[in-house]
Amino acid sequence: MPELPATVPPPAAAGPSRRRVLAARALAVLVDGVQLVLSPAVLVPAVGVPVIDALDVAVAAVMVALLGWHWAFLPTVVAEGLPLVDVAPSWTLAVLWVTRGQGKAPAVAPGPGGTLPG
Repeated sequence: MPELPATVPPPAAAGPSRRRVLAARALAVLVDGVQLVLSPAVLVPAVGVPVIDALDVAVAAVMVALLGWHWAFLPTVVAEGLPLVDVAPSWTLAVLWVTRGQGKAPAVAPGPGGTLPG
């Protein structure tokens, strides 16, 4: 009887690197801080609103480039377009949600006999 080839499970989808996760988190905090400072500019809608909206669209594109598409980015973009809601740190919250558990050093599995390698 011929031997069947062993099945190999498909490789797990690798998430973003630690460097990308940290860059996305830093950018999110920075952008939320800038928007908090610029929030009084919304009182002059002809100037402030287009600048902040353009910033949100650019940040959304960068976040997708850094972390890949995630549904958490969609409500964030919508929330950033709402008056007074855009003051909340929504980019920071979205990025922390998307990257939860990522960017950590890989866990070391115990070797044979329950001992840690090294």
